[in-house]
Amino acid sequence: MSNIVFGPVPSRRLGRSLGINNIPPKVCSYSCVYCQLGRTTNLSVERRRFYDPSKIIEEVKERIKHLRESGEKIDYITFVPDGEPTLDINLHEEIKELKKLGIKLAILTNSSLIWMEDVREDLRMFDLVSLKIDAVDPNIWKRINRPHPEISLEKVMHGILDFSDEFKGKLLTETMLIRRYNDQRDHIEKLADFIEEIKPSKAYISIPTRPPAEKGIKGSIEENLNLAYQVFLEKGINVELLTGFEGDKFSILQDLEGDILSITSVHPLREDVLLKLLARSGKSQEIIDKLIRDKKLKRVRYCGKNFFIRRFEYR
Repeated sequence: MSNIVFGPVPSRRLGRSLGINNIPPKVCSYSCVYCQLGRTTNLSVERRRFYDPSKIIEEVKERIKHLRESGEKIDYITFVPDGEPTLDINLHEEIKELKKLGIKLAILTNSSLIWMEDVREDLRMFDLVSLKIDAVDPNIWKRINRPHPEISLEKVMHGILDFSDEFKGKLLTETMLIRRYNDQRDHIEKLADFIEEIKPSKAYISIPTRPPAEKGIKGSIEENLNLAYQVFLEKGINVELLTGFEGDKFSILQDLEGDILSITSVHPLREDVLLKLLARSGKSQEIIDKLIRDKKLKRVRYCGKNFFIRRFEYR
């Protein structure tokens, strides 16, 4: 079993989300300072083939079959990979086939390629699209998102506005507020003005809850989070803070070791959650110790808690 399909995992936005990891690590158009998957090793804006679409569809169908046999609920099938999902040139074909399964489709994108017409065309096929919007100031954008040099923030913002006019599904935005990066009052005001133009169903303001790519990166302080929330609210935006814990309702099926590695490749697991999963599966912590000894899994410390994350060099 590969690591293309994982979960379902509890999502703060999507309920029970069956994930599709359609981009290998770490191919992305951004290298965000807060990314939970580490620094981008292949900064790219070229849309290309990464996996055989038929393999993705086959793995999704197989996973759904096992989940239904286990009585598991799936709210969304979600493209949420190790990089930027719209870099996948076969996205259109994959969406078309997955729609036949009768489960809602979602995608979490960093919005960086939305100025391309073919990308917007693919995104319009989803039931739910979540757009990352961390900055509307070019200097702040470059500092926090560290984009590919061929990307222009002006083009990205125009693309977002065009897409918001065209899209008929559920549109969400997410803004990661990082202390002393993008949480200044004047920038928050500009962010709110832009997001108000998009009129999303909901705008999420979040802070890092898992280990970030760079040391010293911290979420915005409570005062600035509250400021952002109130500014968005005053603009008439349906806003919500994402600063809490997602929960522990993960699914482990058949290959326990493989499933742990699949989940931790895109969603670092808190230690207490992982121990619950082991107990639920009747397994001891020895399986975790073995994965660490084999250098497939790594224990990291963040905000006073232990997390486990997959080591990419062993993917």
